[in-house]
Amino acid sequence: MDRREFVTGAGLALAAGMARGEKTGAAQPTTGVRQEWIAMVEKTAGPVLTALSQRRLKQVMPVECKPGQEESRRLCTYLEALGRTLCGISPWLESGTSGKYAELAREAIAAGANSASPDYMPFGSIAQTLVDAAFLGLGILRAPKELNQKLPEKTKQLLIKGLQQTRTQKAGMSNWLLFAATVEAAIEALGGSWEKAPVELALAKHKEWYLGDGVYGDGPHFHADYYDSFVIHPFMLAVLESPVGKVGVGPELVEVEPKRAIRYAAIQERMIARDGTWPVVGRSIAYRCGAFHLLADMALRQQLPEHVVPAQVRGALTAAMQASLGARGTYDSNGWLTIGLAGHQPSLGEPYISTGSLYLCLEAFLPLGLPADAPFWKDAPADWTARRVWAGQDLPNDHAVDI
Repeated sequence: MDRREFVTGAGLALAAGMARGEKTGAAQPTTGVRQEWIAMVEKTAGPVLTALSQRRLKQVMPVECKPGQEESRRLCTYLEALGRTLCGISPWLESGTSGKYAELAREAIAAGANSASPDYMPFGSIAQTLVDAAFLGLGILRAPKELNQKLPEKTKQLLIKGLQQTRTQKAGMSNWLLFAATVEAAIEALGGSWEKAPVELALAKHKEWYLGDGVYGDGPHFHADYYDSFVIHPFMLAVLESPVGKVGVGPELVEVEPKRAIRYAAIQERMIARDGTWPVVGRSIAYRCGAFHLLADMALRQQLPEHVVPAQVRGALTAAMQASLGARGTYDSNGWLTIGLAGHQPSLGEPYISTGSLYLCLEAFLPLGLPADAPFWKDAPADWTARRVWAGQDLPNDHAVDI
């Protein structure tokens, strides 16, 4: 699907400008940008939630993955699609402006949690289900009204049971510890019986693994990838804000982690080039604009770095969405995401990546939880750092921050 087809499918005036040859990455006018983001969300999340609400996801969603991985991926790819979708759009659902999508989301959870459903998701069956139970849990934490209070009691109890079943999968010494902790935070929020040990271990190890300048190791060693944004900062912030985050070194991390997240958001804003692209470094690059999960989270929280205004983050994220979701081949002929960063590039997939994994791209859309009159949406366009520097503007230098 080329960019002109992307316009037809999503109805995006923003991408239409790209198809007409307008300069990619240019600062966008404020009028309509929020609606354009919503159109992208509807195009991407719509097929997942609609199919689940009809109990047809396993019937209609393809399972693209590395050859030979099909059987194992079918045990987790549907939970991936549900968890990662809701994790990204939950603030929009919680805002009360999403129309039918909040109810579709609750129906989707019911479809996945009920063993009698054709779309039942076998929580705990393989290790990957721990990951995506955590993404689903983070979505619930981000939407306490729409995805918790309004969830039917039967569905809530089935979901608690499913989340608890993932305890059979032990997290390795990596960012996965935060998945186990987030599952416990979600169980607590839903009213279930949670366990303290996974939370204590996750927080203690991440305190140990902090490397400086807003960066954590993925385990004891540094990895050049986007996992500080995909997982570590957003999940740790959510756990620390939850009642379960008060255990162990939690109170100590509460004092420093928000500052570290702000610093890493500053780094992320500088990673987005003037055309909306970013360095193709590290694993899981097929999560596309989900690489900026943390930057989007800090924009939603209205806790951006000093000298970074909301409008420049809006412009940078919009350009990143254009560069990845607007590329030829991003969606198949039925509207499902394909493996790739800028189109269909299956070699960029990992053995653990399948169709459902790709919906982590929606984590870039967290600012849709902000009201339409928030500065993020209403302020005049502002270029982001890369555009300003490469246009010849004289800006202050960047320096490491000791936190």
